[in-house]
Amino acid sequence: MTDLVQRNLYRLGERLPCHLSTPGDPGYADATAIWAKPVGRLPRAVVHCQTAEDVALAIRAARDCALPLSVRGGGHDWAGRALCDGIVIDLSGMRRVAIGSDGAARISGGARAADVLAITHSPGLVAVTGSVGAVGMAGLTLGGGYGPLIGRFGLALDNLVEAEVVLADGRIVLANDADEAELLWALRGGGGNFGVVTAMRCRLHALTSVRSGLLIYPFTEAKAILDSCAEIAASASEELTFQVGFIFGPGGAPVIIVVPTWAGVPEEGEARLAPFLQLGTLLANTVTAMPYAAALTIFDPYLVYGQRELMETCWLPALDGRSIDGLIQAAETSVSPGCAVFTHEFKGAASRVSMDATAFSQRRDHVLVEILATFANSSDGLAEQRHRQWARATRESFDATALPGGYPNLLAGDDPDRVAKSYGGNAERLVKAKRRYDPDKVFRSIPLPVKAARAGAHASLHEASP
Repeated sequence: MTDLVQRNLYRLGERLPCHLSTPGDPGYADATAIWAKPVGRLPRAVVHCQTAEDVALAIRAARDCALPLSVRGGGHDWAGRALCDGIVIDLSGMRRVAIGSDGAARISGGARAADVLAITHSPGLVAVTGSVGAVGMAGLTLGGGYGPLIGRFGLALDNLVEAEVVLADGRIVLANDADEAELLWALRGGGGNFGVVTAMRCRLHALTSVRSGLLIYPFTEAKAILDSCAEIAASASEELTFQVGFIFGPGGAPVIIVVPTWAGVPEEGEARLAPFLQLGTLLANTVTAMPYAAALTIFDPYLVYGQRELMETCWLPALDGRSIDGLIQAAETSVSPGCAVFTHEFKGAASRVSMDATAFSQRRDHVLVEILATFANSSDGLAEQRHRQWARATRESFDATALPGGYPNLLAGDDPDRVAKSYGGNAERLVKAKRRYDPDKVFRSIPLPVKAARAGAHASLHEASP
């Protein structure tokens, strides 16, 4: 088998106009460097693709050798699913962005949010993105795409109008409302489980600037600050979104962070965000009017690459007393300065999409909770155990009020019941799409239901990571 693999990789290298990185090559370390420190065996080869045809050749080589296959775009998946111990299709060289005559952006498969906004800023347009500019647009969009513009323009996936996809059999297809409509439906929330998305067309929106920034408050005032945020959320317009949570400050103590974003009429921004500046004793304040791209750099000082990352997630009906108590308890029981919790709002335009319009089915107003545990030494089993237990206990503390399932882009896939509930009534349709477009389970992305059976009058779904 090893000789077969080597022969196939050699032939692949000869046929590709791009190049391969294999263990021992000077660029291999960079080719396998992602946000979360890799755990386990590293790839046999990384294929640096420049075209959809390159991707098709890489898929064929992996299938001929019966090797696992993964896709690296932005490389920000906390679970490290961009890498595998077989062949990695690296799209990071495919970062071209252009605005078409229809006003939509054509975004290559390896483009980051910052790449897109660099092109759209001059004509006063924005794409719907997440909260960090370095995150890959394809992975974010295919799984969901919570971000500061969610209330006004919906999820990132709600703005996906077409995708160029390389399927498991090597075919290159366009999925839109007229052709391969079922594939487009599945891609909008089912992640990269159906093929490799080498380009997307995404709707753009007129927006010249936002008012945003980071507010830091002392943890000793956490209860009053978060209660006030809940009051603001109850009556806030769709143009106003905010994140809250805790991180550890330079002094080693937890602090409360609030990140409001006003995406409405610029002249109203200062007044709309004024209440956030009066929540308590301000320790830091960077709120100002800025280009939308600048708002996606707010978290950059806190992004550390190459560390071990563990994550848990849940959906809550609202930011209220019980959820606030859970956030405070999470900070008080944290096991290291690498522990943090962030929230993301889901409201407005995102909530007006029907449940069955996309594979992403959780369409009621809610709050996404992101529980992050970071530590440096991936070989320290005790550190991993302590951080994993803290993250799991924090998530379970919300179980009494949490909505079924969780955000698939952040799920680990080790809880089949939660995965099934994440897709609600769309799970069975998603199972059928997987069987249609990738019956041999070549692609593994975010957790996806793969088996469905009916029990009585209700669907009983059992799944595992595809």
